[in-house]
Amino acid sequence: MRLYTHLRVFVLLAASVLLASQPAWATKRVALVVGNSNYQNAPLLPNPANDAAAIAATLKGAGFDVVESRLNLASSDMRRALRDFADQARDADVAVVYYAGHGIEIDGTNYLIPTDARLERDTDIYDEAFSLDRILLAIEPARQLRVVIVDACRNNPFADTMKRTVASRAISRGLARVEPAVSNTLIAFAAKAGLTALDGNSTNSPYATALVKYIAKPGLDLRRAFGFVRDDVLQATGNRQEPYVYGSLGGDDVALVPKAEEPAPPPANASSETRRDYELALQVGNKAAMSAFLTQHPDGYYSNLAKLQLNQIDAEDARVTATRKAQEAEQQQARLASEGAQRAEQEKAAAAFKAAEDARIAAERTKQAALEQATEAERKRTASQSSTVAMLSPNGPAPDSARPDNLAPAPPSQTSEGAKVAALNPAAPQEDLAKLVQSELSRVGCFTGSVDGEWNAASRRSLTLFNRHAGTKFDVKLASLDALDAIKLKPARVCPLICEQGYRADGDQCRKITCAEGSFLNEDNECEKRRGKKPVAKRNMDERPSRASRSDRSLRDISEPQADVPRRRQATARPSGGSGQIVCDAYLCRPVRRGCHLDYRGGGGPGGGTGNVEVCN
Repeated sequence: MRLYTHLRVFVLLAASVLLASQPAWATKRVALVVGNSNYQNAPLLPNPANDAAAIAATLKGAGFDVVESRLNLASSDMRRALRDFADQARDADVAVVYYAGHGIEIDGTNYLIPTDARLERDTDIYDEAFSLDRILLAIEPARQLRVVIVDACRNNPFADTMKRTVASRAISRGLARVEPAVSNTLIAFAAKAGLTALDGNSTNSPYATALVKYIAKPGLDLRRAFGFVRDDVLQATGNRQEPYVYGSLGGDDVALVPKAEEPAPPPANASSETRRDYELALQVGNKAAMSAFLTQHPDGYYSNLAKLQLNQIDAEDARVTATRKAQEAEQQQARLASEGAQRAEQEKAAAAFKAAEDARIAAERTKQAALEQATEAERKRTASQSSTVAMLSPNGPAPDSARPDNLAPAPPSQTSEGAKVAALNPAAPQEDLAKLVQSELSRVGCFTGSVDGEWNAASRRSLTLFNRHAGTKFDVKLASLDALDAIKLKPARVCPLICEQGYRADGDQCRKITCAEGSFLNEDNECEKRRGKKPVAKRNMDERPSRASRSDRSLRDISEPQADVPRRRQATARPSGGSGQIVCDAYLCRPVRRGCHLDYRGGGGPGGGTGNVEVCN
């Protein structure tokens, strides 16, 4: 009956865990994020691109299935982006559009302006811009929720420069109030209708900064989220900018990111408290702890185990006492023999020693039998817990030998009379439990050490990893049956596979990374293309022309175009001690001789008159 009660409790526990692990019906969420900063015919807006990047990162971090982020869209690109996003929203439950850039309101209709718009006349708005109704049309197919966030209420330069074709046509500052025609639709403006928004002095605008803070909070209703955004923007701008939201939702909370469901607490186990008390007394391991446990829990399965442990402790105390008395009797016998005492006294001492030795051997046997009984009972207890969990798995029920009712004591080992009994050293119960926990942690990928039953730092780290990835809070200082039961309920890997440098995780294995020819494995464990060495030009001294040949070639190049001038040879050396002057005639130039000088006699020089003449004294 007790076994049936335990099995029923564990079946309920496993059923609750399996039901809690089933995923809720998934909600598909898609988003389009547009940031227009680089306008071709208007001043640059510094923040929309930064705001769009921040919102896109927030939605991706919130687990959106699709986040399309587009920057600086021209008219054709914006039209294509809206068309493609309409296809994404057709089978989605939640659709969100965020736009940051220039916007304008004409005759009560709001328009979003692409980067290549000119808007020279007011009627150009119909051809070059996109009305807010076009955005609402793209997200209308979403089944549950539609949200449009327009951060386009800045002071628009097109409104001041465009020509009015009709004098009565109204062009206002900011954007106009709008009421969505489709239910469960919200339209959020960065500023109230007719007012402009501030771009801010930091990387992001005040409105985008507040959106990033609140829009993706799990479980936070959208109406409250936009209310918090309003409060933050008013505070940041000194009440100069007030965001506004149009549209309505139902009475239930509608969060853009649903709140994480907390797993249902497992049903209370009737014997869990008793088991924890027993394990604590077992770790203390003395007579006082076991007696205290029996006082608190006098009956039941764990009280029988405690009595066996108490018998083991008593047997060990009796063995120690008998061993001490045998040693004292042996010492007394040796002392009498050394002192030459009478034969009767020596025979009496020998008899006392034999009786003490017999008592010691009997105590050894009793201690061994008690140890075997306690060890076998603890083994069956551990096997009982494991088999109960195994019955819930496809492996089938546990054998009858593993049930806790079969607590038949193991027979004591036979020893020869008078021989010393070898001490039995089976594995301690806590060590067996540690081995089971280590084995299961290894199965779910959290333990990589050897399964040796030693609950060391590596084992504690592995249980810490399991707590982190499984959401549990087991005490890592010791191995417990609660932790073992929870780990056994995990059908597959829990801790992520971590591979060494040069290996990549592939399922449950680490596979070596092989880079293609011409690439190498960098420090980020990725293949990187090897850069080729740039060729270095070297001067070939053998092929370099000599100075004389260069001089001849230079003279030749100079003289060749002048066909009417006779070729002259250039002197390449100046005699030592000359005046440093050069005299030329129709055929060559030479240094002026020592003791001579040049005298100009008129004319154009060689070939055209007297020119300079060398005069020697």
